[in-house]
Amino acid sequence: MTYILGLNAYHADAAACLVKDGELVAAVEEERFRRIKHWGGFPSEAIRYCLREAGITLAEVDHVAINSDNAANRWRKLAYALTSGVSLNYVLSRLRNRGERADVVGNLRQHLPEQQFRGTTHTVEHHLCHLASAFLVSPYEKAVAVSVDGFGDFSSAAWGLGEGGNLSVDGRVYFPHSLGVFYEAMTQFIGFPHYGDEYKVMGLAPYGKPAYVEQMKEIVRLKNDGTFALDLRYFRHASGEGASYQVKDGIPSGGRLWSDELVKLLGPARDPAAPLEDRHRDIARSAQVTYENAFFHLLNALHARYAADAVVLAGGCAYNSVANGKVLERTPFKKLYVQSAGGDAGGAIGAAFATWHKTKGAMAKRHFVMDHSYWGPSATPDEIAAAIAQRRADFEAAGCTIERIADEATLCRHTAQSISEGKVIGWFQGRLEWGPRALGNRSILGDPRRADMKDILNLKIKRRESFRPFAPSILREAVPEWFETDDDVPFMMQVFRIREEKRKEIPAVTHVDGTGRLQTVTWLGNPRYARLISAFRDLTGVPIVLNTSFNENEPVVCKPEEAIDCFLRTRMDVLVLGDTLIQR
Repeated sequence: MTYILGLNAYHADAAACLVKDGELVAAVEEERFRRIKHWGGFPSEAIRYCLREAGITLAEVDHVAINSDNAANRWRKLAYALTSGVSLNYVLSRLRNRGERADVVGNLRQHLPEQQFRGTTHTVEHHLCHLASAFLVSPYEKAVAVSVDGFGDFSSAAWGLGEGGNLSVDGRVYFPHSLGVFYEAMTQFIGFPHYGDEYKVMGLAPYGKPAYVEQMKEIVRLKNDGTFALDLRYFRHASGEGASYQVKDGIPSGGRLWSDELVKLLGPARDPAAPLEDRHRDIARSAQVTYENAFFHLLNALHARYAADAVVLAGGCAYNSVANGKVLERTPFKKLYVQSAGGDAGGAIGAAFATWHKTKGAMAKRHFVMDHSYWGPSATPDEIAAAIAQRRADFEAAGCTIERIADEATLCRHTAQSISEGKVIGWFQGRLEWGPRALGNRSILGDPRRADMKDILNLKIKRRESFRPFAPSILREAVPEWFETDDDVPFMMQVFRIREEKRKEIPAVTHVDGTGRLQTVTWLGNPRYARLISAFRDLTGVPIVLNTSFNENEPVVCKPEEAIDCFLRTRMDVLVLGDTLIQR
């Protein structure tokens, strides 16, 4: 029996996973315990959870694999440091940071003093981890694997071919050229300054026109071999000035990436406090189009090279669900897989599975497919009952009724009835989702038929920008009737066009351009959620519920206590904790 602990550490979205004999046992991001979005650092609580879930101690772990390798691309790093003019202080500070991070055993001893590790540690290059996290858990025997992100181990993109248990890395785009940096720079320029705000640009883009695409051809230049290059006049990261990425007290932040030359090209940047104007919407749309053009330019070149039918995606850019939804339309690929944590957290899985195949060699047959995302902590009925009892006085003060409904069909019918009446539901079930999307276990649910549901949710709970869309969770068999596609999208990683005649029936989950970021729900993958959506369909004729993450400007809730806190401090109408239905 072999246990491998995979880690993403000292970077945003710190995470841990545990693999036993080539099967995933548990995976979770550290932010869910620390309650700080994108928490970076050493994922000690995530490690403790993974060990608890497996019922083992650290002493029983054979290998610890981390998704970073300081030695990767070292000659390129040295050549760049010598020729680019970056300051010596900057280089030395980066080397100091990397030295602290490299001591995995020391960090385990410091952060988990009650545990003892006797196994072997492995550093696995960042983009190899991304590629492994996509291919080695995919359903395909053979696929092109592609990773695109900001930067990791001095490169921003990598690709290769996965076949059986083998995965090659055949090409890369190196620092300072990066599609992820381009998109992050445009995100900052439009006035969204926080780490991880790129999804706001993606949500804003459909409201604008691609008016700046010609100008942006100067910023991102497409090369004949399918790769891309940035015009560095428009960026600050290459000099070290704007590459001041750091994690302080667990909170990741980066310096301003765009240079003043960008103002000359696109006009003034938006102050985050200023209202959004049409020009900002047009810049967002143009940035999305520019990203897609470069992304599909690369994918088409890779298809021509490998002639494989399937492609798997990872890296932070794999969260661009709008682009993902066009892969099969704008490239010759016929099959696509994106696992639920495509970004840096997912590198923990990549490190673990890459190490499994490396250490076991021919013995490491691929037999695990990640077809659901439910790999995090759950709560027992007793833990839920205790959490409710602790807050009973608060529930009474809020005028709540509390009812335990042991029969699942009855529980789902009651909940579906409340959704159909326009109520907002907090839905807390089973194991926590792996990755940033709530997929029916830590979700806030609403009626997709109500045109005002977005406003209701933003007013009552989310308090976020009005342009940001909410997602439809749909029964898998109903997809072709409602969408212009027929595909499995269990992780909400692709946006597809909703059939024109259906858009008016589900306005709350239809984007302004007639699309939706769907999640397909199956009875095998999540039977209770499927039963709830079926109950809603029986009441309304619509096999879809509106789904958004169970949180309020915080990480998705992990424990029942956090779900109760969120319910009581917002104006949510109903909370379903396991079998218990709580109603205001």
